[in-house]
Amino acid sequence: MRVAILGAGAWGTALAIQLDRGGHSIRLWGHSAEHLREMEQSGANARYLPGVALPQDWKFEPSAEVAVRNSDAVVVAVPSRAFREGVKVLASYPGIVVSVTKGIEYATGLTMCGILREVLTSARGVAALSGPSLAMEVAQGIPTAVVAASSQPEIAEVAQGLFTNSTFRVYTSGDELGVEMGGALKNVVAIAAGVCDGLGFGENSKAALITRGIVEMRRLGVACGAQPETFSGLSGLGDLAVTCFSKLSRNRAFGERIGRGESAADIQAGSVSVAEGYPTSKSAFQLARQLKVPTPIIDEVHAMLHESKPALEAVKALMTRGVKAE
Repeated sequence: MRVAILGAGAWGTALAIQLDRGGHSIRLWGHSAEHLREMEQSGANARYLPGVALPQDWKFEPSAEVAVRNSDAVVVAVPSRAFREGVKVLASYPGIVVSVTKGIEYATGLTMCGILREVLTSARGVAALSGPSLAMEVAQGIPTAVVAASSQPEIAEVAQGLFTNSTFRVYTSGDELGVEMGGALKNVVAIAAGVCDGLGFGENSKAALITRGIVEMRRLGVACGAQPETFSGLSGLGDLAVTCFSKLSRNRAFGERIGRGESAADIQAGSVSVAEGYPTSKSAFQLARQLKVPTPIIDEVHAMLHESKPALEAVKALMTRGVKAE
């Protein structure tokens, strides 16, 4: 298939490599024409995936309109904060669009597929791809399993066939919302896990955090209309585990720096990569308030990132809440 990838960061590039392994034709767009030229000339994405060689036959396209023209499928890997603006180019696109961005839009509470369904008028269908999939490991061809979800079963199967190969196993799901909520909310919990590391806590702390964190993810997701069992799968528990424990996790690393006393604003200003848990914490906090869903971990992450609450005070607030049954 002819596949256009919108987004030349770590994840977009890693998935482009994966699709190339499956024999698909790749056209890659990024917001920086200079960055695309660097990639084309060097045969690598040194900014985001250092040490990984890129195939020689890719087309690097600085025009999003040209990138998606005549493509059979489009993979959207732009940051959540720029997602709505970035997909306007697809308004009349007639093919299949797969979102691989994990986030919740603050103004509307929509997931990325929710935005696609608002913006796209002619697409054959949309799907979300999510699961425990660190970009560097995917680029290196390390065995990985994810889930392709769509409210249209046939579109989930098309996405499954598009991405599946000998190192990348793709399952399908009809719970598009649950898969996206799991992928978005786990980043908030991963920041909390990083805070534990930054404060020098042990494995007891992180295990408790992950266990209670997935309870919050499921609770909020179900209140939005997701299926509870989805949060025990690859896009819930699987993605949560790898994002909370891996040294490659941007969100965990972001939280670790918060735990060490750095401010969220300073971390954001000095980072090339995007930690999606930062904007998602604000969106999830607001969504939980609107739906009257208790989310103590999300609340404390929000307080640390957006209200400058000291990390130890956030931990104390969680540990001294009123006791109750599990």
